[in-house]
Amino acid sequence: MNTGSYSHPSNPTQPRHRSTVFSHVMTLRSDRSPASKIVALTVLSLCLMASTPVPELLHVLGIVTSIDEKHVDVKTVKGQVVSVLLTKQVKYKNKNNPKSLDPPAVGDRVIIEASRDEKSKKVTATVVHYSPGNISPPPR
Repeated sequence: MNTGSYSHPSNPTQPRHRSTVFSHVMTLRSDRSPASKIVALTVLSLCLMASTPVPELLHVLGIVTSIDEKHVDVKTVKGQVVSVLLTKQVKYKNKNNPKSLDPPAVGDRVIIEASRDEKSKKVTATVVHYSPGNISPPPR
């Protein structure tokens, strides 16, 4: 049987696809181009990244009860208070003033996009969306 080309198998009872698949694999192994090496390395790196632990992503919704430079406490609808760490990388987004970079104040409604570290179980904010709570609703 010739494994270097796409020929019919010498034994008619053997399926043809086994011979051609083997031949194809052997041809690919001997002709590794730089592009195929890059693809193989990319696939390998994606597999390795998929096996690394990823922080748990979550949202915290509620009213700000206290805030300072390092953390914000949010009272949720269920009544529990969740403490979220703030870093210098946090982005603040005011619903009423999109150009504002200021953090929310006590009494503001927030939706915090955060991640939870698996080891320390700490919740760290990435984006804080908020709507000032001191603005009265429009009259009806």
